[in-house]
Amino acid sequence: MSFIITTYVPEGIVMAADSRQTAVIEGTMPTGEKLPKFETVTSDNCYKLFLLEEQNIGVGVFGETLLGGKPVEHSVRKFLEEFNDPEDDILDVVEKMMRYFSAHHPHADTAFHMAGYKREGRISVPYVYHCQVSRNEIRRCNVKPGTDEVLYGAMWGGQGDIIARLIQPGMIRVGGPDAPEVPNPPILWDAMSVQDAIDFSEFAVWTTAEMVRFQARPKNIGGPIDILLITPRGSGWIRRKDFSSESYTPY
Repeated sequence: MSFIITTYVPEGIVMAADSRQTAVIEGTMPTGEKLPKFETVTSDNCYKLFLLEEQNIGVGVFGETLLGGKPVEHSVRKFLEEFNDPEDDILDVVEKMMRYFSAHHPHADTAFHMAGYKREGRISVPYVYHCQVSRNEIRRCNVKPGTDEVLYGAMWGGQGDIIARLIQPGMIRVGGPDAPEVPNPPILWDAMSVQDAIDFSEFAVWTTAEMVRFQARPKNIGGPIDILLITPRGSGWIRRKDFSSESYTPY
């Protein structure tokens, strides 16, 4: 499992992700009897965010992140080496990546956020997609249904129940079981600056990881937080873990 979030505001798109990779293990006794399945952490250094620098496009992966026994980064890198074209726009990349993953991992419970800008006349128009491999689903999320009217907001994937309870509209009860319900205050996405979008995205990943840490549930969110910014003027990493030997203590 994972947690990624894509926050899209008027002046940019921010993508953030945790770094934990888990696997479900099923052991077998010498007699052939199967042992109960259990989930284990295989890494806190998994890459789930990717930047296609030539096209100014961000890709975030969640769900099943071990494909064929290898980290999902391996599959994304192979796709980029074999099929990515610097002349591709966001629509081309979405379709080509889905074809690639559907051909190589058709039953994977793997999903993507893909985000970038496309020039339409003299205007840079934001495109934010949700894609799911096993269902062969491609859905643009930042427009009003049935129209091309651009909307602003946030979407998340993976372990999303915690942030959903915090920010989705509805009534909340404050002050105990007998307190009256009051509306959950909205977030004004249209008025949000890029820096606020960065802060919110980091907050969402951090809060999810910390809540999972305290709750009696599988610890499948954690590790460093990677943050990617995409704007019509260019893209770059706000934060990205790098290779290091500082944390290794042999004895």
